[in-house]
Amino acid sequence: MNDKIRIRRGLVQQLLEHAAREPLGECCGLLAGQRDVITLGIPAKNVASDPSKNYEIAPAEIVRMMREFRTRGLDFLGIYHSHPTGENRPSARDIELAYYSEAVYVVLSSRADAVRPIRAFSIRDGSATELELEIEP
Repeated sequence: MNDKIRIRRGLVQQLLEHAAREPLGECCGLLAGQRDVITLGIPAKNVASDPSKNYEIAPAEIVRMMREFRTRGLDFLGIYHSHPTGENRPSARDIELAYYSEAVYVVLSSRADAVRPIRAFSIRDGSATELELEIEP
């Protein structure tokens, strides 16, 4: 994985709108694209026992989304979720449950005072490293 991730501008707007629609809970979904450019985000239902504090996507929904990516000729590139109240960086629980070491983890903030409402991270071996996020047209 590179230390820079590219994402389409229109998709950034869609992700931030998803976070804004769920101000009391963490929104979540999967990200896909081609040649390391994230071009598609598919929202998922947060099935966590306490969606105000963490997120979980049902395994059956992950399988369905992965099939959709394949059908569209896209690669699975990452996972996104929001932090409605805290800083948009991976929490200790996010790091603990980061099962996809090759995935990009995008953390959103819907807070009006967020300096950077969208951030990307690599999570490996129990630690998170912020990645440069390049927003493309």
